[in-house]
Amino acid sequence: MTDTMISVRGLGKRYLIGHDTQRATTLREGLAQTAASLRRNLGRTLRGEQLLAGDSVEEFWALRDLEFDVKRGDIVGVVGANGAGKSTLLKVLSRITEPTEGQARITGRMASLLEVGTGFHPELTGRENIFLNGAILGMSRAEIRAKLDEIVDFSGVEKFLDTPVKRYSSGMSVRLAFSVAAHLEPEILVVDEVLAVGDAAFQRKSLGKMEQVSQEGRTVLIVSHNQGSLRNLCKTGILLQKGRLTMTGTIDEVLTRYAGDHDGNSSAITDSGRDGAAFTSLRIESPANQLRGAVCGGPCDIVLGYRTDPGRVKSLSFRIGVLDAYGNRLTQLASDDFGKTYASTPTGEVRIHLDRLPLAAGRYTLNLNMLLDGNRLHHLANAAALDVEQGDYLGTGTLSGNTQVGPVIIDHSWT
Repeated sequence: MTDTMISVRGLGKRYLIGHDTQRATTLREGLAQTAASLRRNLGRTLRGEQLLAGDSVEEFWALRDLEFDVKRGDIVGVVGANGAGKSTLLKVLSRITEPTEGQARITGRMASLLEVGTGFHPELTGRENIFLNGAILGMSRAEIRAKLDEIVDFSGVEKFLDTPVKRYSSGMSVRLAFSVAAHLEPEILVVDEVLAVGDAAFQRKSLGKMEQVSQEGRTVLIVSHNQGSLRNLCKTGILLQKGRLTMTGTIDEVLTRYAGDHDGNSSAITDSGRDGAAFTSLRIESPANQLRGAVCGGPCDIVLGYRTDPGRVKSLSFRIGVLDAYGNRLTQLASDDFGKTYASTPTGEVRIHLDRLPLAAGRYTLNLNMLLDGNRLHHLANAAALDVEQGDYLGTGTLSGNTQVGPVIIDHSWT
């Protein structure tokens, strides 16, 4: 029996992207461009090629020249920035997407959890989908029936087991999907970031189950931006950057390299605002800086550097938007709320202190705004990333009814 469960050699995945080189300004031009697009796509259809919108084509390699092996019983964290190719890699390994070049050799039965409800039929009930997924994995009805009670108990959806899955919430779907994938004894389990959909208690249960799966000799590939979970769960890691394999090694080595390449806790900012006002730097200070992140429930300072032209700008206020991994704004930290303004100086620094950071473990994005009398002088979207490590605090801040700011209020102070 071989110890290599996944062997990847020269793996690449290419997509073709269509672009419009010119935009129609009249109805006649629009009709002519539509007709030309239909003719091109008819020709591509007859040749068996991919259909594209637009009149020019660009090649995009989501993966290129990947080579690595995964041994039996390994829990491997796949790390990289958004767009690095992590999800594409898992789809290729799961036989959802065919590679353009190279090969991925899989030894053993694989279960994949890549999106909410992966492999579920929306018209079937939860119970029927459990048996469907087991059959896909090659299990007999007797084997599935023996695991049924354990699957249902772990997922917590017993009350809705005979309800069609299309009526499940996203959280219910992901709980049942993970429970099925983990309990039907695949030799290889592939999990994307979907566990972020579950609540905190279920995420802890899921991580414990994956540790148990590994101890049973099964192999796990997991994609996550939660560095704390990856450190606790994985032994080895794979770092992807722009579709290419940057390094493999221990999970600590990979996360250290990744943090060095994408350090959200200390970054220089070069974009300029107007009227001589601009942000120059942003850094995160906390006792967890050795992990290049803050800790849930721990103290944290956000320090902004800025420059202005005192001759044109007299006083300033600042706002920081905090967004989750899906781009939803969770909260806004605003000096305006404290009646706090800052003098215009050639260079300056603003410090925002949080006694107890109430954000759950994961990666967050910070948007920055500098204002003069309520008018925006400088705005930076996605200015930096804030990595939050798991702590001993499960709070999520105070709920706010102000949807313009976000659903969470975080206690903080400005100096």
